[in-house]
Amino acid sequence: METRANYVLIGAFTIGVVVFGLLFALWAAKFASDRSWQEYAVLFNEPVTGLTEGSSVQYNGIAVGTVQSLQLSPDDPREVIAMLRVDARAPVKADTQARLSITSLTGPPIIQLTGGSPEAPRLVDTTTREVPVIPTAPSALQNIADTASRMVERLDGLLSEENITSIENTLANLENATAAFGDSREDVTALLASARQASEQLEQTLASANRTIVGFDENFVQELPPLMDRLDSTLARLDSAADGADAILNENRAAINTFANDGLAQLGPTLAELRGLVRDLRRISDRLDSNPVRYLFGRDAPTEFEPE
Repeated sequence: METRANYVLIGAFTIGVVVFGLLFALWAAKFASDRSWQEYAVLFNEPVTGLTEGSSVQYNGIAVGTVQSLQLSPDDPREVIAMLRVDARAPVKADTQARLSITSLTGPPIIQLTGGSPEAPRLVDTTTREVPVIPTAPSALQNIADTASRMVERLDGLLSEENITSIENTLANLENATAAFGDSREDVTALLASARQASEQLEQTLASANRTIVGFDENFVQELPPLMDRLDSTLARLDSAADGADAILNENRAAINTFANDGLAQLGPTLAELRGLVRDLRRISDRLDSNPVRYLFGRDAPTEFEPE
């Protein structure tokens, strides 16, 4: 009897759990049906690899809906239309953007909604379409793919046949230069020794020049005060001479003015007479040179007798 009683209790408990589960499922279905939803469309211009129907839709990291369907655009096969089922209470604004995102390195991709300023109107209030379209932004995965593609293109250009040939020629030239350097090792050693000697001589020369400059600085510092005193004395004398010259000019200003007015006026005729005198003296000198006797005595010189 006890064994049958235990079976009855177990069966009754199992039936109660099943009934409770059915009632909870009905309540959840009723809650889900009573909850209001809003449909949105998203047009992706990039591959949506890994995104499936039922993928999560998050708004700033909070789940607000799911992906209802995915299909290619009939007008442009490069576009992917994703239909979203989002909670109507989610603040999807006119400046809200959608992008592909991943929650972890191994997690499936989701659609992440971002943006939406407080003063912006709701998207459903600014569109006349039956299903509002949320604008998209490039995803991090797309940026990485584009960057990798550009890097591959640049690497392909860098490793072109022409560049590879140039690199091979450069390596060959480097190998030849290394071999030549090994052959001329003794010459290089001698050159380094000469450079070391020149460096030592240069160091000695710099030390000597430094001592000379230091000595010159000391002598200059010692001789500077007397030189300054002499310079002050010379400047004082020049100042005194300038004052004396100024006084002389002031005292003889009347005589200088008289000479400038009268003397310079008479200087022109005097110079003209002097010029005429010089011209007469030049004529007399020419006559004396040509026939001095005739000029002095008024007759020609006597002719010397010459026997036949």
